[in-house]
Amino acid sequence: MPHKDLKIFERPPLKNPKLVMGLTGWMDGGEVSTGTVECLIDALEGHKIAEIDPEPFYIMNFPGTMEMSALFRPYVRYVDGLLDKYQGPTNTIYVDKEHHLLFFIGREPHTHWADYAAGIFSLVEEFNINGIYFVGSYAGLAPHTRDPKIVSVVSDESLKEQLKQFKVKFSDYEGPAGISSYLLKIARERGVSMTTLVAEIPAYIQGRNPKCIEAVTRRLAAMLKLEIDFDDMRRVSDDFERRLTEAVQEREELAEHITKLEENYDKEFFDTEMPDLKRFLLQQGIRLD
Repeated sequence: MPHKDLKIFERPPLKNPKLVMGLTGWMDGGEVSTGTVECLIDALEGHKIAEIDPEPFYIMNFPGTMEMSALFRPYVRYVDGLLDKYQGPTNTIYVDKEHHLLFFIGREPHTHWADYAAGIFSLVEEFNINGIYFVGSYAGLAPHTRDPKIVSVVSDESLKEQLKQFKVKFSDYEGPAGISSYLLKIARERGVSMTTLVAEIPAYIQGRNPKCIEAVTRRLAAMLKLEIDFDDMRRVSDDFERRLTEAVQEREELAEHITKLEENYDKEFFDTEMPDLKRFLLQQGIRLD
């Protein structure tokens, strides 16, 4: 029987399906986590078959300043005095029956992680899912002129071998955890195969990053052996990079720092303690996290 917070609307016949996850929140810099999953859903014409009830998992009225509180509240839009849109947090599951794939796109929960994870692993049991892929991203010293490098954590040592051909590095991170780490812990305890794929994206770019979304979507599509037409995504990505490069060239100091980033990135020197560059980025109000 499904978990109390999991609502299933359709049960299509699937053979050994895989689940691909993206969440807003802790590891969705540049909207790469949610953007990648959205691109796959659109490309494969996935449709909704289930959801996890959001009500128990989110704080809607966090106390504090309006700026802080706004990060937690639902989104609303009025047009000419009438309610046009009200959007609260959602956790929605889509299916691509042709490729036996499920997609989960939602928001990282604020509370009750154990119940949230129970809903996800109830989904795993209900559909006999044999592998989970979680997509994430973080801001780092990566230039916008290069494809992002991807680091990974897996629930089992045996999963590493199949990732090597995709030039994935394995993480040595230590610090605060996101929900993906908690899910990885549960997956390991239950013997469920789970892989996290986290892209390092440019810290100096705010908002959605089409170039990184395309790069990660391509990598994941290759891992899942999906044939997808990337022409439209490539056009958007190229235009984004061109406009960004033009903007950078107008700021000589930033252009010099990005040239330095490119040199170090190409040589695979990932020294986030580069004092001059780190000081400059902090002066620009850019955090490295």
